[in-house]
Amino acid sequence: MTRSAPGRLSLDDLRREVAQGGIDTVIAAMVDMQGRLMGKRVTGGFFVDEVAGDGVHACSYLLGCDVEMEPLPGYRLTSWGTGYHDFHLRPDLSTLRRIPWLERTALVLCDVCDDAGAPVPESPRQLLQAQVARAEQAGVLPMMASELEFYLFRDTYERAREKHYHDLAPYGQYAEDYHILQGTREEWLIRQIRNHAVAADVPVEFSKGEWGPGQHEINLRYAPPVDMADRHTLLKQAVKEIAAANGVAVTFMAKWRADVAGSSCHVHSSLWDRAGTRNLFHRAGADGADMPDLFRHYLGGQIEGARQLAYFFAPYVNSYKRYVAGTFAPVFAVWSRDNRTCGFRVIGDGGSLRVENRIPGADVNPYLAFAAMIAAGLWGIERRVEPPPRVDGDAYRVEGLRRVPETLREALDELARSEIARAAFGDRVVEHYLHTGRLEQQAYDRAVTCWELARNFERI
Repeated sequence: MTRSAPGRLSLDDLRREVAQGGIDTVIAAMVDMQGRLMGKRVTGGFFVDEVAGDGVHACSYLLGCDVEMEPLPGYRLTSWGTGYHDFHLRPDLSTLRRIPWLERTALVLCDVCDDAGAPVPESPRQLLQAQVARAEQAGVLPMMASELEFYLFRDTYERAREKHYHDLAPYGQYAEDYHILQGTREEWLIRQIRNHAVAADVPVEFSKGEWGPGQHEINLRYAPPVDMADRHTLLKQAVKEIAAANGVAVTFMAKWRADVAGSSCHVHSSLWDRAGTRNLFHRAGADGADMPDLFRHYLGGQIEGARQLAYFFAPYVNSYKRYVAGTFAPVFAVWSRDNRTCGFRVIGDGGSLRVENRIPGADVNPYLAFAAMIAAGLWGIERRVEPPPRVDGDAYRVEGLRRVPETLREALDELARSEIARAAFGDRVVEHYLHTGRLEQQAYDRAVTCWELARNFERI
């Protein structure tokens, strides 16, 4: 019998652990449109005997509901009219791993398939796999890395809900960007997160305090896109579950309060040879001013796609409230060399030369964001799209630059007419996500907010 790498489990490892009582539960999970894990907890013995080979079933409404788990009308894929049929969840055994922050538990990520065993293209993980396959056909392997930000609160999730998410107590009292003293006060939790993630084969490079009080960033080691999205999703799950187990709460909202910094998910990307041994962006002397054609056209595609594909970087009404000038959040879809006022930052040297996309927020679904970035990059390479001139200095003060969408409604209009999205994903997928975004906008349009009550209750 074979043994897997540290942090991972082979099926033989799992059989042995189940037989010895080391593992009694296996989470079989798919990823939904919001980037969350959905699935079933399977007894260890039943998993190794049945599910590892045959998979499990789950209701198709998981790709047709909102964050409240409310089944939404109007989807072609799934509805009351289809009877909310089942999907087949096929375990990807290469993702099998122990979950060290849960007692005697393992987890496997599943691919979403139809009754015939074909991938369901609307499924985020399958959508990303399809874009990676397109890149491989073009002779390149994308590499990506996430930087994930979040806020930590002294309140429990239950207490925060009782308070209607008002007057919450951030764990820090002042801006703690790179701040070791304040970071030490929160290290009791952040250390657990780092170490548990590493033990689950989610390689963390480092953590740090961020710009807001109680705000943190955790950076993950780069990997091919599907592996990276898996790591991102498992890290986010770990942060929430470990926080809950310790009586505190976190949020990955892009903008949880108007007067504090938003939370981003900067995504670093580069293209490598198909063996994953050489960064194709690098050549002798390439420093951002003298880029190889492949790098230049990839960057051109990223900028061309920034507006067309904005929905996949910012999927909620709240996402767009993060885009405020002078807050390190991007306002313009422009590029520069190591300049945090631009939407795209070219950084690194030699084999680490890469593009940082600063547009996604922490609320992003990484599978959709990575798929959009690959689609935009391939579009640029195929059509030899030239990037606009480099922007130096404070991009916030430069007039006439291409702005990222300011609202979800504007982003949806861009997606509806996007050539890049329809060419890469197909009309079926684009219409599915357009429908999702429009229903989200519709829900917001009907809501009466606290801001409206405070402003208008007695004064109009």
